[in-house]
Amino acid sequence: MYSIKYALTLGFWYNAFTMNNSRKSGRTHLVSQVEDRLLKYIQDSPVLVGEKIPNEFELSELFSAGRSTIREAVKSLASRGVLEVRQGAGTFVLSPSTVEDDPLRLARYNDKLQLALELFDVRLMIEPGIAELAAMNATDDDIAEIVRLCDEVEALYLAGYDHVRKDIEFHKKIAHCSRNRVVEELVPLIVSAVFTFANVTHRLLLRETIETHRAITDSIIRHDHTGAKCAMEMHLIYNRQMIIKLIDQEKPY
Repeated sequence: MYSIKYALTLGFWYNAFTMNNSRKSGRTHLVSQVEDRLLKYIQDSPVLVGEKIPNEFELSELFSAGRSTIREAVKSLASRGVLEVRQGAGTFVLSPSTVEDDPLRLARYNDKLQLALELFDVRLMIEPGIAELAAMNATDDDIAEIVRLCDEVEALYLAGYDHVRKDIEFHKKIAHCSRNRVVEELVPLIVSAVFTFANVTHRLLLRETIETHRAITDSIIRHDHTGAKCAMEMHLIYNRQMIIKLIDQEKPY
């Protein structure tokens, strides 16, 4: 009798635990969905850095979600560096990008063109050398991956789709092929630079990007370290010149 009662009790708690976990899983998924929609809302509106987002009630109406779900989504975005909750004042945008997309937190700088220019100045100091090392140290498997990424960036760009994340993968792979551990630590700089450039130029260098990516790739295929260095330098110079042109267009005359 004792063993039957024990088994029934154990079964009750097991079912309760399973149902509770299932509810938690469903709720977590809902919060994640609302979080993604809120981030997209901030980026597409756009809600500028320093501006206040709608309150919980308004967001609840906007996303057809409960206020507790909204509260958790806001809390998550705050932990990812996008939002700041100020007690008694509301919730404000710290950055339109998450820490993952903007690891150096450069989005807080308002003058994006000047930021993009300064990022390219730094990239010109280091990235041609990274490409040179990659051409010297890349294995056959590495080269196959670089070729694949180069092809995918080109295909996405020509089709009019968002190519930025693949572009970042391309540059990150080249950095990895340098076989230099310090270079690996500099990857967040490259990630931030690519995102910043994409956000201010809006696909203005399609032909130049495709041609210079291909030149970098071809040089690495041949293990031509000087060619890879020069091709990367040319790639960055094209981009830097575009930034200078956009800065000049904004100057009052």
